[in-house]
Amino acid sequence: MAMFDSSTLKDGVSAKEVWGWALFDAANSGYSTVVLTAVFNAYFVSTVCRDASWATLLWTCAVAFSNFLAIVFMPAIARISDATAKKKIWLLAATLLCIAATAMLSFAREGTLLLAFSMVVLSNFGFSVGETLNSAFLPELARPTALGKVSGWGWSLGYAGGLLTLALCLAVVMRGQSAGLSESTLVPVTNLITAGVFLVLSLPFFLWVKERAVPRPSVSAAKSAARRGIRKQLFGSLKTLRSYPDFACLALCGFLYQCGIATVIALSAIYASEVMGFTMTETLTLVLLVNITAAVGAFGFGYLQDWLGHKRSLMLTLLVWVAMVVTAWAATNAATFWVSANLAGLAMGSSQSAGRAMVAVLSPKARSAEFYGLWNMALWVSAMVGPLTYGTVTWVTGNDQRLAIAVTGLFFVAAVFALMPLDLSRGSALAEKDGGEIAA
Repeated sequence: MAMFDSSTLKDGVSAKEVWGWALFDAANSGYSTVVLTAVFNAYFVSTVCRDASWATLLWTCAVAFSNFLAIVFMPAIARISDATAKKKIWLLAATLLCIAATAMLSFAREGTLLLAFSMVVLSNFGFSVGETLNSAFLPELARPTALGKVSGWGWSLGYAGGLLTLALCLAVVMRGQSAGLSESTLVPVTNLITAGVFLVLSLPFFLWVKERAVPRPSVSAAKSAARRGIRKQLFGSLKTLRSYPDFACLALCGFLYQCGIATVIALSAIYASEVMGFTMTETLTLVLLVNITAAVGAFGFGYLQDWLGHKRSLMLTLLVWVAMVVTAWAATNAATFWVSANLAGLAMGSSQSAGRAMVAVLSPKARSAEFYGLWNMALWVSAMVGPLTYGTVTWVTGNDQRLAIAVTGLFFVAAVFALMPLDLSRGSALAEKDGGEIAA
């Protein structure tokens, strides 16, 4: 705990609290790794949908619909939780929803389309809301000069949690396969493991982390937020971007590079199988080791970010992403593809950590949940746009996955140009000047 000291943490914040906050990243990373990236997505296509021609489309629709629900409901949740200073309660509800729905995926079998589709939607919605609210605690814990470090600690520990969950699942799969068990028997067990790890690792957050935000003095703040309705909340939050141009610049940059990241997360296993000929065990091993690289990247870049500067650090990670796409596109053997995969891991943790820290710099203190909600709205839209772009390119070109990954690289190039006009000093000063009143 020596790395958590008075130079990084705000007055009154204990090292134990930061460990609890960071462990939530470890808790929910298992869900994104196992369900969305490495195991259940392939099972959904091959077993639940019986390898139908529309199976991949149905999977992307489930993920896209859950992100759409998050886009619609998160502004209201964020404003109400800010107004009432009850982010922790909303986070608990979202966490329990994700855990319960993930456990229900263990009942998914061949032909159970409605069950599998609905539980993916609910689990990913709970995951998205929880991730946003957990991030909103960052400005309450870390000093402004240490936001990069603390965010990096969370992301790196998050990848460690993903590694733990994936390693447990991989052990079960390999042992079960050696015993002659089928995927329809083994994959449901991985969902139970994922839900269990999420539950256990999230407990320190709820036991140790304090809610330091203060409810708005206005009696009608929370009620007014609810009365305005979901549609007005959404457009009201979007109007906020006009008053914070540097935050808007960051949101655009985040949308663009997360289009690329969402594509890599959702389709890397498919690319490895279809283009590089990887087996399921090889793919799981690849994802496992890439998570190690991502943890190292998130931890190391957190320190680099506070030393080099938030903007320069994020720019550097975007250039690594461009290099990764070029390497993957050119790969004709497993060794070269492994290089590209580890470049992706290095850039993934660092770019996501850098973005989260920059939101803390550019958001008014009393509206952190709202601004993190706006940030994550951009990411949720990207989670629809990126993979659908990839899928459209493969469909139009007769399954040319190399061209599709090259097109994915254009998102990272565009993000570099979107980041250039951002002025952190100006944006930070504007956020500091704002009293943080929540509009009625």
